[in-house]
Amino acid sequence: MKNTKPQKLIEFKGSTVPVIIITVRSLEAQALRDEAQKIFGDSDFFDGDAGLIDLSQVGDAERADWKVIRECFAGKGLKLIGVRGGSESLQKSALAAHLAVFPSDARARSESPAVADEEEAVPAAAPASSVAAPVTAPAASASEPPLAAAVPAARTTMVVDRPLRSGQRVYARGGDLVVLAAVNAGSEVIADGNIHVYAPLRGRALAGASGDHDARIFSTRFEPELISVAGVYRTFETGVPEQLAGQAVHVSLDADGNSLLLETMKLD
Repeated sequence: MKNTKPQKLIEFKGSTVPVIIITVRSLEAQALRDEAQKIFGDSDFFDGDAGLIDLSQVGDAERADWKVIRECFAGKGLKLIGVRGGSESLQKSALAAHLAVFPSDARARSESPAVADEEEAVPAAAPASSVAAPVTAPAASASEPPLAAAVPAARTTMVVDRPLRSGQRVYARGGDLVVLAAVNAGSEVIADGNIHVYAPLRGRALAGASGDHDARIFSTRFEPELISVAGVYRTFETGVPEQLAGQAVHVSLDADGNSLLLETMKLD
């Protein structure tokens, strides 16, 4: 008779889950509504993703209507689970509103993510903005082996040499990302450092995901749905401008860190 070990009633395991970081510079409800509408339009593109509000840029704000703020982002498909940073009074009010409070250096406390097959929601409905930047990636699907391992915390480079299909996501934590095959529509590449795509870039590319304003995006064939550097977004819902479409393009932040600069590159 085979002996079977009884299963534990509760087990604890480390895991990486998708969380969208929302950096706000005001907690005034109407201002947030207006900005969210500007970025996302009427889309609920986030499709139920978890969101974490970064309060480091709100200055001396002491109060917030968390119910209204939750509703603002819920209308865009984003479910707020907590806040990080901010004043003690803001954190207490967040706790009272049943939001979790996370330490400011969340990146240092998190685990290295893996490539994921799961589709990640990212805004795709407006020009440049600085509202949100995703910082984690979900675990890889069991139905298909991951394309590459996640990079360690040191400033290193991840190289991906397989095409990324719709719904796939690669995140190079703490380093640069080099992609040698197509980033197809509906897929996403993220790096804490620079992103180099030596093939068509048709999906989403987010460099400087943890706030590096010096990060850049390089593509030999520029056809993206969305680009971002350090949380400043630009989407191409109506198509890439003619002078950039299909060209080799370099993307960086301007000197003030508020707008994206897109320049063509000569490769010969």
